[in-house]
Amino acid sequence: MSDSPGSRRSVNLTDGPLLKPLLVLSIPIVLTNLLQVAYNLADTFWVGRLGQAAVSAISFSWAIVFLVITLAAGFTVAGTVLVAQHKGAGNLDRISAVAGQTIAFVIGLSVVFSILGYALAPWLLRLIGAAPGTLVFDLSVTYTRTMFLGIPFVFGFFIFQSLLQGWGDTRTPLYLMLLGVVLNVVIDPFLILGFKDNLLFEVAGLSALQADLYASTGFAGFGVQGAAIATIVSRGVGTVIAMGLLLSGRVGIHLAPRDFVLTRETVRTIFRIGAPASVEMSTQSLGVTVVTALVALAGAESVAAYGIGTRVTSLVVLPALGLARGTETVVGQNLGARQPDRATRAVVASAGIVAAVLVGVSLAVYFNAAAIVGIFITGADAASVVAIGAEYLRIVGATYVFLGVFFVIQGAYRGSGSTRLAMIFGILGLVLLRIPPAYGLLVWFDMGASGIWYGIAAANVLIVVLSGAYFLRGTWAEGVVGRNRPETETVPETVD
Repeated sequence: MSDSPGSRRSVNLTDGPLLKPLLVLSIPIVLTNLLQVAYNLADTFWVGRLGQAAVSAISFSWAIVFLVITLAAGFTVAGTVLVAQHKGAGNLDRISAVAGQTIAFVIGLSVVFSILGYALAPWLLRLIGAAPGTLVFDLSVTYTRTMFLGIPFVFGFFIFQSLLQGWGDTRTPLYLMLLGVVLNVVIDPFLILGFKDNLLFEVAGLSALQADLYASTGFAGFGVQGAAIATIVSRGVGTVIAMGLLLSGRVGIHLAPRDFVLTRETVRTIFRIGAPASVEMSTQSLGVTVVTALVALAGAESVAAYGIGTRVTSLVVLPALGLARGTETVVGQNLGARQPDRATRAVVASAGIVAAVLVGVSLAVYFNAAAIVGIFITGADAASVVAIGAEYLRIVGATYVFLGVFFVIQGAYRGSGSTRLAMIFGILGLVLLRIPPAYGLLVWFDMGASGIWYGIAAANVLIVVLSGAYFLRGTWAEGVVGRNRPETETVPETVD
């Protein structure tokens, strides 16, 4: 492995200065996450040209799709943790087996959830407040089912990204994500709008060509479903390339067919680390689903505004998410190398960087909230959506710095393998501290959507206080794998 191009791209995280390698590792993750959000923003932009019903439809749908995705996505955390800690411990001979079995396990799980999600889509959408018999409901069912058909392709890339992150190579996933986004952006407008109403032609001044293409093909696009098809196609291309790179050994991790054969011991380890992360992520997404249902009580305009607002929020907190993922790897490799003090310093440095960045970003969002929301919605009904969405950004945006620091602390817990601890704080902060206050302010105090926004903001502040206090105890800093060392030495094997 050491002579491969992937080895040369991996970052040394266990020796020398700490800040520079942390940033070198994390910046590509931030850019990769930015491109990930570009998928959603591109879909929202082009679907927004179809009107409020279409935007509301993908808001309902994404709450369901994200819930099912996270049920399997949590297990990719196990891949990051095990690869990182085995590398830090010097157990290079174990990395290929762990990586291959993680891929086999998660892909198999995603297929199961894909089938269940497709079958249960109408019922799940009714459960979160989409009204049957309406245009929004019909569009939501179509979009949701199409997305579920492509979930294994989506997860193929997620696993690749997680394994390479644990290895210390975050640039290769960035290049693949860039390829996928470019492909998605190119085909999105044509699959959604066809040739009949295409902004690309308008911008380029090619109205005559537009008319000729539509006249010759009659293709008017697939509407909302076209956004899902574009995502699946672009993800599928990236996944095929990713698996080819792993099998060729060009990314440092070299997989052979035998590495995909599941063994009881490795599956048990993957499940022990991944199951709490899966529960945490799925419960958090369930919380998003419940919040979406609460927002639905305030009206369809609020649902559309919430969908846009959450996508903007996901863009704003990208630096925090990137540094949190980078922190996972730094913590994992240093705990594998038995350097807990270095791991702790990395977490503190990441939290400081995130706080500094998000203070400035929050101010920019606050003073430009209406203009930001207005980018994603057009039509006669846009004014009310913009007003509600701008209020969301001003209230929730004031707490972005707290949310960002919390993500970094979560990254530290996951990197150490303490995924049960991360699960507890994740559920507490993004579900239990968020939903009851939001419901009370909406229903009991009759504050409408504003009450929900204040409930979310309060939870963002409280969870940092709680998770930060536990972090300072230092009991989280133990690894899950041992080093290649004489048998007379003992190595902790438990996580929590």
